[in-house]
Amino acid sequence: MNKTELIDHIADSADISKAAATRALDSLIGAVKATLKKNGSVTLVGFGTFSVGKRAARTGRNPRTGEAIKIKAAKVPKFKPGKGLKDAIN
Repeated sequence: MNKTELIDHIADSADISKAAATRALDSLIGAVKATLKKNGSVTLVGFGTFSVGKRAARTGRNPRTGEAIKIKAAKVPKFKPGKGLKDAIN
């Protein structure tokens, strides 16, 4: 399912216009991004938790030349599914 299909599904199931569904989805995504940017977490009970993880600096290899390169430390988004989501797919 892509974003357009998700918007169509939200509009149909919530009986709202596609424009309203688009605004709602964009607002949700924006809120999650803003919270993660502040190193916060977003918990949707029964669905899961979005959080920020840390990836340490490490040494990698350039696959083309085999040369060792340094890869910087980075913050990465993480998602941990909740019990409701796990139960729904099993």
